[in-house]
Amino acid sequence: MPGKRVISTSKAPAPVGPYSQGIVAGGFLFVSGQIPIDPSSGELVRGSFREQVVRVLENLKAIIEASGASLSRVVKVTVYLRNMDRFSEFNEIYKTYFPKDPPARVVVEVSRLPKDAEIEVEAVAYLGDQ
Repeated sequence: MPGKRVISTSKAPAPVGPYSQGIVAGGFLFVSGQIPIDPSSGELVRGSFREQVVRVLENLKAIIEASGASLSRVVKVTVYLRNMDRFSEFNEIYKTYFPKDPPARVVVEVSRLPKDAEIEVEAVAYLGDQ
């Protein structure tokens, strides 16, 4: 596919299946869903929900930065939570990563995620004509 570029960084977990961490196409970066896997150990973070959210957002940030962009370029985020009762707690952490002009977003509760994670987040960033 012309114009398609794979984004990969050791600062985010290696894919656990047949997918790329991110793909740049048509001026956009599509970041695969990130669960709270520590990139240095490859293990799922089993700490507090806060620690898990931070790990997910740091993984997302690392992939976006590997493309040459920053979180300020994110235009759409999809969040999957195993428990919607965590919505407020998630928002408190999330807003520190997107303090100004936050992206469009959807949050859905799901019954199960890979590795039985509590949260997964995917994003789309606009890169322009890079």
